[in-house]
Amino acid sequence: MRSVIKKLIPISTPLLVLLACGNNNASSKTSDSAPSHSSFHPTELLKYNPKNEDKRIDEFFHKLHRNSAFNGNILVAKHGKIIYENALGWANHLTRDSLKINSQFQLASVTKTLTSTAIMQLWERGKIKLDQDVRDFFPNFPYQGVTIRLLLTHRSGMMNYVYFVDDLYRANHWSEKKGITNAEAMDLIAKYKPAPFNKPNKRFLYNNSNFMVLGAIIEKVSGMSYAEYMKKNVFEPAGMSHTAVYSKAVYDKIPADVIGHDRNSWRYSVVPNVLDGPVGDKGIYSTVGDLFLFDQALRAGMLIKPATQDSAYTDRNPMIRGHFNYGYGWRLFESPGQKVVYHTGWWHGFRHIYVRDLKNDVTIVLLGNLCNGALVHIDELFKLEGIPVIRKGAYSGSGETSED
Repeated sequence: MRSVIKKLIPISTPLLVLLACGNNNASSKTSDSAPSHSSFHPTELLKYNPKNEDKRIDEFFHKLHRNSAFNGNILVAKHGKIIYENALGWANHLTRDSLKINSQFQLASVTKTLTSTAIMQLWERGKIKLDQDVRDFFPNFPYQGVTIRLLLTHRSGMMNYVYFVDDLYRANHWSEKKGITNAEAMDLIAKYKPAPFNKPNKRFLYNNSNFMVLGAIIEKVSGMSYAEYMKKNVFEPAGMSHTAVYSKAVYDKIPADVIGHDRNSWRYSVVPNVLDGPVGDKGIYSTVGDLFLFDQALRAGMLIKPATQDSAYTDRNPMIRGHFNYGYGWRLFESPGQKVVYHTGWWHGFRHIYVRDLKNDVTIVLLGNLCNGALVHIDELFKLEGIPVIRKGAYSGSGETSED
């Protein structure tokens, strides 16, 4: 998710000049919780002894930190056990605060994997239908034929609300310090009716609007705020005690210590603004450990059923370069005998990749707060763990590995 850079704070000296059932009654709160699994023990899952670290992975990341300026937190797990975790670099360069393993990062578009899980929960519980129109929930929504399924698969044809709201605020000289809510974003769309990119279901077009609208639907159907729903139905059941939703519509100052830095420079610290109000497409703050717990809770069938997950991990768009696709809130990699679900994130100085190899049972969580090209140089990590290289540029159009 690319950011719209609104305010960049110079944080150093000039020497540093240099990232359904259709039951949508908002008054009835959704209280359904995930099933109890006595074998799921977050504390045990998070146990890790640095003395047993994988030396190959440690060497790789110190090299990436040194040569490509990777700055962030790392977790690699295999067969349900953490084999490597570390925190490398600064949480806030201005104050010289170092990252800690439980540092909370703005997840950017990795948030979409959690939003889609919440949507599929509501579908399992009979609260929504995937082919329901957005107008069933928001009658003033200006686009016909946009369904929940099309939002999940980025086939709605909507414009990108990030640029629409940004342009609107700039043109009217409105204050950008306070964030807007999802409902307020929906009201602006209904009022101004910005032109869509194309007709619904015409083609895949990755777009933050889709998951902002899904966040609004979660609030409308559940009768809860997105933050409250996610806490009670996803974070708490999965033991994700270091995860929360932070919106600038609620918080004057985001209560997280990790600052996003853009343009591959410590000079540019990104200040959250009006665009950090809407959630669902972004807005969840979490740790590498909690994302591992999310992975394990999904594998245990605690949040949504295995069959529902299979549906979410099914190709919903034309294949790209022979291997890449998008399901319901998950990016997909497929090759004979291989299945990897993953998501990337890019927003206001944060850059991430979250990888779940379903066949080889490998989980990789890389959360960064210095936007640069470091995550382009992780092919060696994939090879070390015996999983496919998850990078489109590594493949030609036919799906064969590219020589360059």
